[in-house]
Amino acid sequence: MPRMFRPLEIWIGLRYTGAKRRNHFISFISLISMLGIALGVAALITVLSVMNGFEQELRSRILGMASHASISGYRQPLQDWRRAAGLAMRHPEVVGVAPYVQGEVMLTRGQKVSGALVRGILPDREPAVSTVGEHLQSGSLADLQAGEYRIILGSELAWSLGVRVGDSVTVITPQANFSPAGILPRLRRFRVTGIFEVGMYEYDRGVALVHMQDAARLFKLGDAVTGVRLRLADLFQAPRVARELARQVGNDLRVEDWTRQHANFFRAVQTEKRVMFVILTLIVAVAAFNIVSTLVMVVTDKRADIAILRTLGATPGVILRIFMIQGALIGILGTALGLAGGVALAMNVETIVPAIEQAFGVQFMPADVYYISDLPSEVHWPDVWQIGTVAFLLSFIATLYPAWRASRTQPAEALRYE
Repeated sequence: MPRMFRPLEIWIGLRYTGAKRRNHFISFISLISMLGIALGVAALITVLSVMNGFEQELRSRILGMASHASISGYRQPLQDWRRAAGLAMRHPEVVGVAPYVQGEVMLTRGQKVSGALVRGILPDREPAVSTVGEHLQSGSLADLQAGEYRIILGSELAWSLGVRVGDSVTVITPQANFSPAGILPRLRRFRVTGIFEVGMYEYDRGVALVHMQDAARLFKLGDAVTGVRLRLADLFQAPRVARELARQVGNDLRVEDWTRQHANFFRAVQTEKRVMFVILTLIVAVAAFNIVSTLVMVVTDKRADIAILRTLGATPGVILRIFMIQGALIGILGTALGLAGGVALAMNVETIVPAIEQAFGVQFMPADVYYISDLPSEVHWPDVWQIGTVAFLLSFIATLYPAWRASRTQPAEALRYE
């Protein structure tokens, strides 16, 4: 047994905690403090788990259309994409590569006009770097055949243009044709063969897919491409892999990773998580510092007992540790209940929320308003241990002042009116 807490001190501290007190109000305050800590810890775990779930869901949707990393030329098309793809595949973290051609265009259908980002892909290679094929509402990537000038639109883009599968749209590029009649815009008619919905408005509203060779002809790139997209075994290693690939491919090529392309978005998510952690920790702190009032009343109630212990030879340090044990026990029990309840709630929130919606006939996140209509949850165990540690430390700190006051009790003063 460590010298900090001896068996006698632990035994007396536990006895004071479990004994039936004359003042039932003190027991009630102790119970409220314990439940307050438990509720605060459970709420903190649940909220952070839901935020982790949203972050994971958004990340998967964004990276379903974007890429973990990409290799492109500096201010010019990539002439030899096969060489760049071969260099990338030599890296052990790279599990998929696919070339692409990308450019901004205007899409027209009758009187309706919309700007969009046209991405030319190779249908057989695209599944290696993205999940867009899994989000097709109609059609398939295999429908994109070279020379057929077919196009797959995002669901919001198709709705804004008023087109369905089988309709035609006109693609107008910024490049112009020079003819005896003057400068004419470059345009090409495409037939809609599919519609996708990945659940991110940015992509559903502004991206269209065509075959890479059709896109290259549209933008006059010849055999060149815009770049090569990469998929990694571990997306969180993207910055390191991008730096290593940049050294391998040389200075004439540019390597970017998803953390740079979407840095502001994910930085905002992390900032929001930190703010929520601080706000909800304050709830735990309020509950933890209820222990102060509990122990102050206990010390007042036990003044005679403290005086007797002092006359029997107990030092101020012994008294201090007895009441620290009593307060710490309240914190430990509250934290343990909160951890158990919070983890159980966070792991079942995807089942509990639909049950509540069905029972009360409400919908917290309507599908016609939010792209993510359910509450995803992902428990990160480091977060759980951090929350438990913070809750216990706050509870322990709250015991110091009342325990110190108890240790300052003078036996003669305490027993004068007994």
